Amino acid sequence: MAFDGVALHSGKMVHMKVKPSHPNTGIIFKRTDLKNNNTLIPGIFNVSSAIFCTTISNDYGAKISTIEHLMGALYGTGIDNALVEVDGDELPILDGSAKIYVDQIGKVGVETSKSPIKVIKIEKKIKFEDEEKFISIEPSKLSLDIDFEIKYENSLIGTQRNLIKVYEDDLTNVFNSRTFCLYEDIDKLKKMNLAKGGSLENAIVVQNEKVLNKDGLRNNLEFVNHKILDCMGDLFLSGYKIIGKLKCSQGGHKLTNQLLRKVFKNDLNFSIIEVKENKIPHSFINKRYLKSIA
Repeated sequence: MAFDGVALHSGKMVHMKVKPSHPNTGIIFKRTDLKNNNTLIPGIFNVSSAIFCTTISNDYGAKISTIEHLMGALYGTGIDNALVEVDGDELPILDGSAKIYVDQIGKVGVETSKSPIKVIKIEKKIKFEDEEKFISIEPSKLSLDIDFEIKYENSLIGTQRNLIKVYEDDLTNVFNSRTFCLYEDIDKLKKMNLAKGGSLENAIVVQNEKVLNKDGLRNNLEFVNHKILDCMGDLFLSGYKIIGKLKCSQGGHKLTNQLLRKVFKNDLNFSIIEVKENKIPHSFINKRYLKSIA
């Protein structure tokens, strides 16, 4: 699968390919514009920045930013082995959601591995708080529930909350939900050298009580659903699917990463189990790697 487009924050045009990979290799990123030390692993302790997007780095200073939408698409479609090649330090933003990734995965198809699936099972409740923001995760029988809430002073966005069962629910609205910002924040982002590639083609822009995008919203909970997409992508930096109940209010990339770091600080907080049977929720079934592509 090949994707060309502008990078949201740098504004540069980038080319990316998502290629098949063997079972048990995981997700690997490769900077094709660098000759040496150009592979990066999307792990929770490799996150070097979580401000406005998720950035991973390796020990040699190579980095790749804005990986969360692709990671969310891979997580939600059950793909846990792929090689991602990109000729820059940021992935293309495409339409601001995971829709194009998911559509292409559907066209290409996936192969089923005979290898058992390893999953992380949360064993103890862990919570992380930052003033009025909080995020927690606790044990679950056989699901990943994400209960997410956002609160904005802007009356159009306001308070939104949604609960998604990642392995059981239809994730179409989550995949299709775009990144968003307030019109009055655009200049601030530009002064921070961010959002140089942002436009109404790849983000929802809200001005007062109006959505500036001519086609409006894609679903009634698009704002919070996009946050759930981001959360799914950031959770996949654990390297495995997770069984647990996550609850978050006013969080984002940084809070999710801080929670995961706290979880993995103590082996008693989680266990890694192998799932060998196929009588389990749909995205647990061994949809492990993309079909071979020319």
